[in-house]
Amino acid sequence: MVLYRRQRLAGGSYFFTHVLQDRGTGLLIDHVDALRTAYASVRHAWPFETVAVVILPDHLHCVWTLPEGDDDYPGRWRLIKSRFSSALRRRGVDTGRRGPDQRALWQRRYWEHTVRDQCDLRAHVDYIHINPLKHGLVEQVANWPYSSFHRYLARGELPPDWGGHVSVKPGRYGE
Repeated sequence: MVLYRRQRLAGGSYFFTHVLQDRGTGLLIDHVDALRTAYASVRHAWPFETVAVVILPDHLHCVWTLPEGDDDYPGRWRLIKSRFSSALRRRGVDTGRRGPDQRALWQRRYWEHTVRDQCDLRAHVDYIHINPLKHGLVEQVANWPYSSFHRYLARGELPPDWGGHVSVKPGRYGE
């Protein structure tokens, strides 16, 4: 097994992208309750702050800030993904296989970026919130229900029409 080098900064903030193996599925939003349960159970046991998040049909983006002295985001993600996958299997959802002993719901690798400063943080939070619009899932960011945009809106940090209003052509838009 290859050991990937990841920058790990205790108490740092990180941007993540996690993608399902099958990019044509809607499992993340079809079973968003199971994903939220897995996420919340891990966050309860191994605290972290979710600065921003968006859940799309086949991938998710988020920014986390870890507690001081803690840099174990890989362990947290392993648990979230494992718990979500197990919940789907209990529901009878075929999560696929790579081999006899290896499930294939998630892509093997994920994108992680250590947030450098406030400008970098703002850019990643904006990217997260605009993503449903970018993928043609909604005509206005506020119309996507699986996003921390609504938290920012409730706190008065973003206006309801943030990101504009566009007519989008239906289709699949890749990362």
